Amino acid sequence: MRGLRLGVLVSGSGSNLQSIIDAVESGKLKSEIVCVISNKEQAYGLERARKHNLPALFINPKEENYDAKLLNTLKAYEVDLVVLAGYLKIIDKELVETFKGRIINIHPSLLPKYGGKGYYGIHVHAAVIAAGEKESGATVHHVDIGIDTGDTILQKKLEVYTDDTPESLQKRILEEIEHKILVEAIAHLEGRA
Repeated sequence: MRGLRLGVLVSGSGSNLQSIIDAVESGKLKSEIVCVISNKEQAYGLERARKHNLPALFINPKEENYDAKLLNTLKAYEVDLVVLAGYLKIIDKELVETFKGRIINIHPSLLPKYGGKGYYGIHVHAAVIAAGEKESGATVHHVDIGIDTGDTILQKKLEVYTDDTPESLQKRILEEIEHKILVEAIAHLEGRA
């Protein structure tokens, strides 16, 4: 069975992208990354893509037809599955509908807790600690037209330590959970392809 053609969207360092690249190169995933797209020109994720000879594309979000360009680029690369890997921009309704059931996101909390508007990156971990939560984690979910409201594909948790800072919690969740479950979710979806 063939793998999926992945279009990975990033806004930052691309460490989740790197976990997908490593899984593809090691044969853990059957899929191939056909394009990496960012809304930030200096995103290190684009550099990671270039280092592995993957198409690395910047689409300027200030252009009025950004959403149409993004959608047309994904179609041009014949993407089967859109993977939001630290992509910090709300996805346009038309793109969500075009890729319905074929667009996933990783979020650094145990959704539905700490999801939605304003909950991204370090803000999630700060809120978890401020609330005195005993556990946190990450969720891979399907993307729908809400923010972090799509059906859960995979979720894993870990203990929040009493001496955790938002930064230490973020690092542990990224390294111990996010990098693994994003690859596991793609592998799960390959099985259904």
